[in-house]
Amino acid sequence: MARMSVGDVMTRKVVYLPEATMLDEAAQAMRDQGIGDVVVTSGPTMVGLVTDRDIVIRAIAENLPPKETTLGSITSHELIMVEQSATAEEAVQAMRERGVRRLLVCDSDRNVVGIISLSDLALFPTSAPA
Repeated sequence: MARMSVGDVMTRKVVYLPEATMLDEAAQAMRDQGIGDVVVTSGPTMVGLVTDRDIVIRAIAENLPPKETTLGSITSHELIMVEQSATAEEAVQAMRERGVRRLLVCDSDRNVVGIISLSDLALFPTSAPA
């Protein structure tokens, strides 16, 4: 059986929001798009990633008001990329090494083409020994 690449199972929908976006707006965008994360931008530059879990742990649990707290104030600033041709094992290794649950997926020119999460990888088909 041929090995499937990260590009075969990644989420292709990437939503970008400015760092000044309020958390309630970001949460609504995630809900409306059926996603669990957004890439945070400062002008044309990607500056980080915020997940639905980040909103809960870093804001709601800390009693930060969602209508007054910006994405920029809770953003994880480390953006880790994996190429879409990478294997599932390579993606898992990168997540383990950095202690993250999501990776941006890029093409060979380092343009973002998707996001892969642990849940995407959990659904990754594996071949059983014969």
